[in-house]
Amino acid sequence: MRVKTFRILLCAVAVMAVSCISSSSSASPVEVGISVSFGPPALPVYEQPVCPGDGYIWTPGYWAWDGGDYYWVPGTWVLAPEVGYLWTPPWWGWENGLFLFHDGFWGPQIGFYGGIDYGFGYFGLGFVGGRWDGGHFFYNRAYVNINEVSIHNVYNETVVHETVNHVAYNGGPGGITSRPTAQEEAVARGPHVPPVSAQNRHAETAMGNRELKASVNQGKPPIAATGRPGEFTGHDVVATREAGGEYHPPADRGAAHPAGGAAPVHASDLHAPRPAAPNTGNAKMDSKYQKQQDKLYAKQEKEQQKLQRQQDEEHLQLDKSKGGDPQRQQMEQRHQQQTQQMQQRQMQEQQHMQARQQPRK
Repeated sequence: MRVKTFRILLCAVAVMAVSCISSSSSASPVEVGISVSFGPPALPVYEQPVCPGDGYIWTPGYWAWDGGDYYWVPGTWVLAPEVGYLWTPPWWGWENGLFLFHDGFWGPQIGFYGGIDYGFGYFGLGFVGGRWDGGHFFYNRAYVNINEVSIHNVYNETVVHETVNHVAYNGGPGGITSRPTAQEEAVARGPHVPPVSAQNRHAETAMGNRELKASVNQGKPPIAATGRPGEFTGHDVVATREAGGEYHPPADRGAAHPAGGAAPVHASDLHAPRPAAPNTGNAKMDSKYQKQQDKLYAKQEKEQQKLQRQQDEEHLQLDKSKGGDPQRQQMEQRHQQQTQQMQQRQMQEQQHMQARQQPRK
């Protein structure tokens, strides 16, 4: 797998990739490849909730993957992590026969997000829903929903735009054909930061909501957007007006696997990968970071060994009770879910640690 200039997030409880490529450059965080055998549903059509206050940036909703199903992460308003920073949305892209998820990020400029029309100023190229000026964010009321009684940093500026479709991925059959511009490629190499903790918690809450799974809502999630991250109830929650298109997933929608390997079933199939040695150019910091990596690696190995002992014991108990095929199938499905959840969590821990260790410009 070639090194890309953007980060591909390990989605939810998906089956994790076996190869991670790290770089000492702040523009090239950990890359993780996931193979999904079919693309996400079309983007649902919905209204934008009112901006809760000054400094909040709109982050559009998107489809994520949990290892067996797509699920909707509602759009929401998020406080920018730094003055002058804008949000580049995540996107799905088709490459070498795989659907890959590219995580969103914060930075001083908007990067490439697949040419996907998320609406509300994110029309496939850049962002026209607002801009920073003099340390304050100004909202373009032509495209974002604000209360001008409480927010006074506003302007009105329209662009020529027409929503042609609600396709949620780039490339592949029926996908968006846009390619990154030279400027967007430069943004990916420039300074940026991953989603903030409020966004991560928001996505985790969405993953745990059965009604947001595509197999349940058929591309029309009951919660399309929220006023603030993680607030999935209340008057600021917005429902989907209509699905963006018909959704016809294949019968084997759980057939996803990490690029280059089969799906792990048991903890014994896992091997906690050691991240690349820190190379910040500062020997003292490298030593500190290496100790952090060693500590995390040891913790994850203990977790895997504990789960492996638990699963081995359950195998022995089932053999002693002479359980039939239905019981064994249920046990193996449970073991696979446990294993994949652990792998997802551990990969995210490594990803977050390496993101913290990246040199900042």
